[in-house]
Amino acid sequence: MGRMKDGSAREYRMTARAQAAERTGERIIDAMLGLYADVPYDQIRLDDVASGAEVTVQTVIRRFGTKHGLLAATVERELAALAADRAAAVGESPEETVSSLVRYYENHGALILKLYAEAGQAPGVPELAARSRSYHVEWCKTAFGTHLASGQDRTTRGRRLAQVVAICDATTWRILRFDGGLSARQAETAILEMLLPVLGRE
Repeated sequence: MGRMKDGSAREYRMTARAQAAERTGERIIDAMLGLYADVPYDQIRLDDVASGAEVTVQTVIRRFGTKHGLLAATVERELAALAADRAAAVGESPEETVSSLVRYYENHGALILKLYAEAGQAPGVPELAARSRSYHVEWCKTAFGTHLASGQDRTTRGRRLAQVVAICDATTWRILRFDGGLSARQAETAILEMLLPVLGRE
C-alpha cells in the first residue's frame, strides 16, 4: 500500500514538473513573440527574451538551444494557431469569407508579412514560411473553389485559382490598407470587387 502511495506521489510530482516546464516554455515563446512583433529579428537578444519571460538565459538555452531554435518554435506554435483561425474564416458565401479574412489580417497580417520578410534569417523558419504559403493556397481552394464558374477547362480553372490566391494574399491586404490608405471596410470592398468577377459573379 505504501509503495502505491509513493508511486502515486512520484507520478504527481513528475506531472507537476512537466506542467511547470510547459508553462515556462509558453512564457518564453510569448516573450519572443512580443519582441518579434516590434523588433527586427537580428536585434532581438536572448537576455531580453529571458527578462520578458522572467527566467534566466540559461533556461531559455536549455529549453530551445539557440535564438534560431526559439524563433522556429515560436513560428510553429503561432502558425498552428493561425491555421485554426483561418479555417474558421470560411463562410457560407464569398462575401462572408472575405469579411472574415480581412478581420483575420487586421489581427495577424503584420506578423505574417514580417515572418515572410525575415524568414531567411533563421534555420528552419523558411520551411515553416513555405508551409504557411502552401496552406494559403489550399485554403483558397477550399474557400472559393466551389464558387468558380462550372464548365471551365483545367487551364482556365488553374489560372482563376491563381488569381484567387493572389487577391486573398496578405500582401494584397497590406497594399490596400497601407499603400492605398483604405480602411478595413474599404479594403474588404476592394477585395470583393477583384474577387467576384474571377468567381464569375457580378
